[in-house]
Amino acid sequence: MRFDIVTLFPDMVTAAMGIGVAGRAIERRLISFKVWNPRDYTHDKHKTVDDRPYGGGPGMVMKYQPLHEAVLAARNDAAASKKKTVFLSPQGRQVTQQLLVESTSLEQIILVAGRYEGVDERFIQLDCDDEWSIGDYVISGGELAALVVTDGIARLLPGVLGDGQSAEQDSHMDGWLDCPHFTRPETIASLCTPSVLLSGNHADIHRWRMKQAIGRTWLRRPDIMKKKQLTAAQKQLLNEFIVELELDKGVS
Repeated sequence: MRFDIVTLFPDMVTAAMGIGVAGRAIERRLISFKVWNPRDYTHDKHKTVDDRPYGGGPGMVMKYQPLHEAVLAARNDAAASKKKTVFLSPQGRQVTQQLLVESTSLEQIILVAGRYEGVDERFIQLDCDDEWSIGDYVISGGELAALVVTDGIARLLPGVLGDGQSAEQDSHMDGWLDCPHFTRPETIASLCTPSVLLSGNHADIHRWRMKQAIGRTWLRRPDIMKKKQLTAAQKQLLNEFIVELELDKGVS
């Protein structure tokens, strides 16, 4: 899969893409990556990419033409048939794990990182297939959001992670938050690793992990729980989690 990021700060994006999961995937040619700077597609000597907004107001707005030509260059640079251009902004639909999973079917995704007060709305209407947001908050530019999306999709692709089950067991992959994890030593500051994880009984371990995933989701994300239709077995696990939680509170 190919990732193209349109950004005024290509060095920022390139540096981040060179490390970690994405960096290793690029080295192994499991994904490819390229940045496109709208300043390279300006037609004036000052390389102007922004202008004052019509109607007045604070800040500057990114111009249509440099963004349009940068996206066009990215599209023409790849022979992919399944491609999508996405603008990252707080007004977009929220990125979810399901959306990332669906995006793995693409051959090319072009992520446009906005800056300043925003971009000319006609660029979004004419050149973008979708508009995504990583959350209900505002950051200084879309570069970080583009990197979040790139990492989220890349780690789902075959062969990118060392263990094929790693992504499958992540939070939100099956609709639940992830269960807690433990490693050596068994005891830290009087906190012990749950004995079931030391038992070697894979069925009991699986049941415990499922209980913790359901319980954590109930405890931390009631918005997710409201959408769930629990099976009888899941209700039993949740009831056990709540009882155990109350017992722990009583002990402490």
